[in-house]
Amino acid sequence: MDSTQRFSTRVEAYVKYRPGYPAAMLDFLARELAMGPESQVADIGAGTGILTALLAPRVARVWAVEPNDDMRAAAKRLLAQVGNIGWLHGSAEATGLPTGAMDLVTVAQAFHWFDRAAFRQECQRLLKPGGQVALIWNDRLTNTPFLKAYEEGLHAYSGDYEEVNHRNLGEADFRAFFTGEYRLDRFENSQLFDLDGVLGRLNSSSYAPVAGTPAHDQMTALVRREFARHAVDGKIAFNYCTLVYSGRVSA
Repeated sequence: MDSTQRFSTRVEAYVKYRPGYPAAMLDFLARELAMGPESQVADIGAGTGILTALLAPRVARVWAVEPNDDMRAAAKRLLAQVGNIGWLHGSAEATGLPTGAMDLVTVAQAFHWFDRAAFRQECQRLLKPGGQVALIWNDRLTNTPFLKAYEEGLHAYSGDYEEVNHRNLGEADFRAFFTGEYRLDRFENSQLFDLDGVLGRLNSSSYAPVAGTPAHDQMTALVRREFARHAVDGKIAFNYCTLVYSGRVSA
């Protein structure tokens, strides 16, 4: 499947159930990566605009680049009242943005889908001198019995979870992408769900078993069973470590 179309059938769940990003991470972008009220930021692989919405109040303009028509349409609908977002039907490798115009490039939950060498070249073209790139993921933890069982279920019932998981990226990939030193910073993040929320969160993932298949039935049964076993006051916490890899990509 074309990776840019993987989420077309999951847009509604993505909008409702995917985690946002902690304020401490946005403060880090401002403090350490010089993201300020005059900044021009390119949010690449913007999806349904989860990060875009958080960036917009802090900068002059966010350029949201998203190749999937359904996701971009959902983002534009949700953020229709935000005046400083520019929407582009472009890819990571060919954004359609002007040369040398960006102070910062952000990528949330998407870098592992890109042609990394071509994206690196595009970042070199886009960024002003001294501009940086921030690669961001909400990395789901397995630090509770429920989350451990949920992770084991994905390995058991998702056909391509291990192939498309962002955790397949290693230090060598980041060394190849960034020029010289880069840094990794971590921030705590979490969501609290009822049972419907957990099932919605599952179905927002591109690697979740497709509804109507035996694998989906089995994964759903696992979620229901483990939720009944571990929920506190009818809720389960999804805990994340928000990872930010940042640095320069100058030629």
